[in-house]
Amino acid sequence: MLWVGWTARKTQARPSHRAQEKTVPATQDGVWGRAEGRTNGLSYASNGESAESRSVDEMPVYSYTFKDVSGGLQKGTAEADSEEALRGRFGEQGLELVEVTLIKKTGKSTAKRTGKVKLANLAVFCRQFSTMVDAGVSLVRCLDVLGRQTQDPKLKKILIDIGERVEGGESLSRAMQRHPRTFNNLFIGLIRAGEVGGVLEETLQRLSQFLEADVALRRKVKSALTYPVLVLIAAIGIVTFLVAWVVPQFAQLFKDIGLKDTDFPGPTKFLIDLSANLQKNALIIILVGVAVFFGWKLFVSTRFGRRAADRVKLVIPVFGKLHHKVCMARFSRTMGTLLTSGVPILQAMETVAGTIGNTIMADAVLDARARIREGDRIGDPLEASKMFPPMVVHMIGVGEESGSLDFMLQKIADFYEAEVEATLASLTAALEPLLILFLGFIVGFIVIAMFLPLIKVIEGLSTGDAT
Repeated sequence: MLWVGWTARKTQARPSHRAQEKTVPATQDGVWGRAEGRTNGLSYASNGESAESRSVDEMPVYSYTFKDVSGGLQKGTAEADSEEALRGRFGEQGLELVEVTLIKKTGKSTAKRTGKVKLANLAVFCRQFSTMVDAGVSLVRCLDVLGRQTQDPKLKKILIDIGERVEGGESLSRAMQRHPRTFNNLFIGLIRAGEVGGVLEETLQRLSQFLEADVALRRKVKSALTYPVLVLIAAIGIVTFLVAWVVPQFAQLFKDIGLKDTDFPGPTKFLIDLSANLQKNALIIILVGVAVFFGWKLFVSTRFGRRAADRVKLVIPVFGKLHHKVCMARFSRTMGTLLTSGVPILQAMETVAGTIGNTIMADAVLDARARIREGDRIGDPLEASKMFPPMVVHMIGVGEESGSLDFMLQKIADFYEAEVEATLASLTAALEPLLILFLGFIVGFIVIAMFLPLIKVIEGLSTGDAT
């Protein structure tokens, strides 16, 4: 990683309330330094393009020499579409390029496509990576050791590729950007912020803490829903077995003892007809089920379908509130982590919109981002979206005024994660007995329906014996 021109500087913990704007004409592995202002402790990117949105296609790489404001010569490398474009960048900053040399032509990324790595494995990787970097181990050495140590074959291939690229001169964020299925925009944005600020070890520690918290939240949701799902699957399996195999056996028994359809009670006739239809149309039912499944997957893959499904998730009884709390916890934790790492707020909000997990709330975040670019405060557009509770809006407003928005967002995340845990506990406690009662009712109905004709036959035999 080459540092050229003026080195990026660390932002003060509590800057003044007046917006300060500094020009950074330096580049870092082809990522052009953009002018940024900081207001109330927040970084505002001077243009709308996020660093994550850039393509991983390789642009031409130029080496250059320019005169800085003191008249000294500075050298470095940068990516640009053309030499004229590179000269234009420096010209906008009032700087003059003395020499420009093309050292690498354009090309495509040659990274191999690999599967997606589990989030838990990524969290462990970040924790180990941050520890080694903090101990002073070089990036290439860290990646080599972690690549040989990991048990995940997908992560091993990715780390080997990243290590080779970093050793060849690419920055860590640029090399990771070539594996978008594993490292999302949040990951790349935090790593890039750590590189620019010279605090990569701190950024990796925050990233590992964020991933560990996200993994813990996902595990709580999964563990809370595991028992109800297992009971529901068992209920479906038992009912299917009884209707498809036990009921036909009883139906044949009833015919053998001379009972006719008109002799069956209503529940018994219903079950026998249902069993006959299932046996006759089993293939059609399976095909319809498969078609519905894939049709739903295709529907939610469209923008309209995804928005419709996410809107239903927010309004569905009981589970809608739980989903909203999970999204709020993810929004607050992600946003707080990005701002703490020095990511500009506009870029942070764009990244958060892609990781929040609900397109309706993501659109609200992007609308708020557009309003913030026009000069609005953060809390006002969030409140206008109706997707953020008053408590969240108020705490964000206080954080913005006091210059501690990142701290406030972490507190909001802690609150909503605790709310999710409490909601899951109460929901599980209520669902378990309800599911057991439901299963008992279904099985009891089938058993009673099958024995009603036998009771009628026994009563007939008893009356005949008495006569």
